[in-house]
Amino acid sequence: MRFDLTDLRLFLHVVEAGSITAGAGRAHLALQSASERIRGMERELGVPLLRRSRSGVQPTDAGRTLAQHARSVLRQMEQMRSDLGRYGGGLRGHIHLLCNTSALAEHLPDALARYLADNPRISVRVEEKLSREIADAIRAGTADVGIVADSVDLHGLDRLPFREDRLVLAVPPGSPLAGRASVRFEEVVDAEFVGLVEGSALQEHVEQHARQMGRRLNYRVQLRSFDAVCRMVRSGIGIGVVPRHAAERLAGNLDIALVSLDDAWAQRTLAICARDMKALPDYLQDFVARIAAPAEG
Repeated sequence: MRFDLTDLRLFLHVVEAGSITAGAGRAHLALQSASERIRGMERELGVPLLRRSRSGVQPTDAGRTLAQHARSVLRQMEQMRSDLGRYGGGLRGHIHLLCNTSALAEHLPDALARYLADNPRISVRVEEKLSREIADAIRAGTADVGIVADSVDLHGLDRLPFREDRLVLAVPPGSPLAGRASVRFEEVVDAEFVGLVEGSALQEHVEQHARQMGRRLNYRVQLRSFDAVCRMVRSGIGIGVVPRHAAERLAGNLDIALVSLDDAWAQRTLAICARDMKALPDYLQDFVARIAAPAEG
């Protein structure tokens, strides 16, 4: 399959305009050239990509699939240009870091700020994913370094401790649970919960263990931050599973009670992982060492 970027851009213009003529104009191509390019794509694939009529064109099922992939490829190309273009401005390195919710929300910002302040020629792009997705991406070679909970399978990966990340239950001060030192998740799995929004790596982690019990969490509301979750808990809307680090930071101002979760999956350590730490570029090895070190004082 030999499509170039001009083919992909042209096809998207045609689909969006609903016309080969208009699409050719947007792509700055002659109509005859544009038509031949699209016919060539159809010959290459062996299927029609457009339904042609007097009123214009519409993509076939194959055409819609191609358009979806074309958008993805062109976005990746733009990201690549952006990343590489920075080197012309004196950038020495660009780091793509994958991390789970707890690392991103609680532990990483301060460590990252210290590192970036000392390394003005390095840029970092941070992407949130589930811990198991991060480990799989690094094993597959699609990412260099990530921060995960050590509860996932890290077979075949080098790892370095990052931070403790134990999960606790945040409950309203008047709750019967508030007097408990600890609780098992199965005791509360049917309660009303305040959680993080769909797509959060931490929330997916909690939901996974509920599903293993044959349960589905009952959310009163899902929010974007641990602060918002704890504020809802304080108001008696429900209970929430949050990292101890975040809960202790917020508990003093929000009057919530914290109850330890006895489940093994809640006793987590965050780890920095890579396929081979020693094979990373020097600037990336320095990055890992710097963020792994706890703040002084």
